[in-house]
Amino acid sequence: MIETHNTFYKSLKSPTHSPSHPKLHYPNIIPTQSFFPPTMAATQREPEEETHIEVDVLEAIFSLVPLIELVPACRVSKAWNHAVFSSLTHLKQIKPWLIILTQTTRASRVVTEHAYDPRSHAWLQIKHQPLITKAGEFPTVRSSHSTLLYTLTPSEFTFSIDALHLEWHHASSPRVWRTDPIIARVGSHVVVAGGACEFEDDPLAVEMYDMESCDWVRCQSMPEKLKNTSASTWQSVSVVGETLLVTEKDSGVTYSFNTIAMKWEGPYYLRPDQSVFYCVTGTLSEKLMVVGLVGEAGNVREVKLWVVKDGLVSGMKEIGLMPKEMVEKLKGDSEFGSVEVIWVGDFVYLRNTLVLEELVVCEVMNGSLCDWRSVRNVAVDGGTRMVFCGGDVCIEDLQKAVLSEKRKFCMK
Repeated sequence: MIETHNTFYKSLKSPTHSPSHPKLHYPNIIPTQSFFPPTMAATQREPEEETHIEVDVLEAIFSLVPLIELVPACRVSKAWNHAVFSSLTHLKQIKPWLIILTQTTRASRVVTEHAYDPRSHAWLQIKHQPLITKAGEFPTVRSSHSTLLYTLTPSEFTFSIDALHLEWHHASSPRVWRTDPIIARVGSHVVVAGGACEFEDDPLAVEMYDMESCDWVRCQSMPEKLKNTSASTWQSVSVVGETLLVTEKDSGVTYSFNTIAMKWEGPYYLRPDQSVFYCVTGTLSEKLMVVGLVGEAGNVREVKLWVVKDGLVSGMKEIGLMPKEMVEKLKGDSEFGSVEVIWVGDFVYLRNTLVLEELVVCEVMNGSLCDWRSVRNVAVDGGTRMVFCGGDVCIEDLQKAVLSEKRKFCMK
């Protein structure tokens, strides 16, 4: 369902629109106030008159409309559908969404998501049935590597890799029971490493799930030096090509795991310099990046962004410095607690786990130009647990979600 500015679609008519055109029926679209000026909306008082709109004007109008509100526009006529896609291609391209799931502490059912669309700087609320529908089980939903959601129980491993979580993959649980594993999708595989329970023989065990054959494969265990920090709490995870990288947040010590050779290599050192006491790795447009906190625990002076040069031993280049006023926003009235970093497309989202209402966003353009801004987190709701992830969203995905009538989209 979409709560959208439907007056616009009633007020404008395509040159190709005619009474013989089948009437659009969106039972899950709730019209709200018009997005457009009264002079434009006023044309609906004269339904018998058709307004001819030049294609370039129509494309310019669509560039101002939030992505979710372009879904019904695509179905008005062939001309409008072409104008929507032309506008998205040439005027204002689609950008990856940040997704925040809220899960209550009393019941683990996930029924609400919030999505931030950086293309239009707009928030949406997405309501739906519980993501996990297995009778009697409502396991905790977790995120890993920014784009993957999963649940893990003794009997089942369930995960979703699409941004809107329209599809969930169900697999048997790994052979080794884990409480806080490192999990990441690497190509057609999902790697599950470390985080094993104390009673397991190998706390550094690594297993790999093949999404094509639906089989688990036991791999070489994590390096012994990670024995005390193999849980995801202590490691940041990134993927470059067919290689998984795990980096200790405090030291920057990094090991790589190639999913083809199924072999670990390292250590490498991704701590930019001695002034950085906390670092998190990730990828933007397939380039390995590092976010670092400069100063010391309890006294963060700066937040910087580096790009790793070709190879893990070629050093790195600083490309961004967070403005001081945004560092202060992240601090809030306290200090930095744990810092969570979400990497989506060309965007880096940073949040202080002690300051729930504030997010800082950095869009990296052309690989080196940083555009920083702060965003208010509208998903904050007392008593709920927030899970952050994100991914690429396209018109086809939104059409599928809307037409399924299993999700209700509401502009915030």
